[in-house]
Amino acid sequence: MTISLCMIVKNEEAVLARCLESARGLVDEIAIVDTGSEDGTVAIAKNYTENVTFEAWRDDFAHARNAAFSRAHGDYLLWLDADDVIPAASREIFPKIKKILEEENPDTVMCPYETGDVIFRRERIVRNCEQAKWQGHVHECIPPFGKIVNADFAVIHMGAHKERGARNLDIYRKWAQEGTLGGRDLFYYGRELYYHKLYVEAEAILEKMLDGAGWAVNKIEACKILAACYWESGEREKALPALFRSFLYGEPRAAVLCEIGAIFKEQGMRREAVYWYESALACRDHTADGDFELPACRSIIPTLELVALYHALNEPAKSLEYHKKSEAIAPDHPSVLYNQKFFGE
Repeated sequence: MTISLCMIVKNEEAVLARCLESARGLVDEIAIVDTGSEDGTVAIAKNYTENVTFEAWRDDFAHARNAAFSRAHGDYLLWLDADDVIPAASREIFPKIKKILEEENPDTVMCPYETGDVIFRRERIVRNCEQAKWQGHVHECIPPFGKIVNADFAVIHMGAHKERGARNLDIYRKWAQEGTLGGRDLFYYGRELYYHKLYVEAEAILEKMLDGAGWAVNKIEACKILAACYWESGEREKALPALFRSFLYGEPRAAVLCEIGAIFKEQGMRREAVYWYESALACRDHTADGDFELPACRSIIPTLELVALYHALNEPAKSLEYHKKSEAIAPDHPSVLYNQKFFGE
């Protein structure tokens, strides 16, 4: 059983060696496709593998990644971005991952992807077969297929200091004109519009996505982004219904409940805000479902909010109770340290 690492790169000289060093010795082959580097990326890549090839850039990340997959020969394919890193803990358990592949014979291995404060699971390792095809012009993915297993082989997205500007948005606009955007593409298109503060346009795209086909986890996240668009565009009365709409697609998520709590708090409805923040604390972790999980929404964010809300409701014992919970979760958090002084600790 062999594993190939597959990557696409362009002008990644600042981060590529860091990534490849973290993967050194783990895989049987490295297949790298360059889509037009003008720096030292290719030279760095060739220090690690002879399998460096070139593919013309078509404003389509899935096309480029499929090209990398097509040039790999392993039984299984592992993918990374140039600004990803395999941490030491994951390197140590990689022999266990190989054992899973050998003994359980899966088609898709879902693994944690840590990017900033957000953790979600991605199809990190897939069987080298026809079903292993990337989809999506930007924020591409391989729809999980066949026998699916979960593994704790985490990858950390470190990021790179590259100016991307409106690249992703421009790609979506191009493909939208050609009518080739499916539900997942519409979700990410709407999110890009939101990031660029084009709120009204984002609202239209996200509503279209919600009215059509799409993954439940993307629809839940779309509701949250749609609510933010309404809030920022001045249509604040539509924000709360947008958040409640997420309940149509699955059990409540902590991040959504925190947003609902924030709106009630903004409106001075403290008792209602307490209800939603306490509900957020009771939410389970949905990382395994493919969510963009923000663990703080199930811990430090609601507990800190509840300290302030119960104080405002003149319930000092409850306020202190949640301060103690916050202190246990994040003792060095600036707000926790401030509250320590407030409570005279």
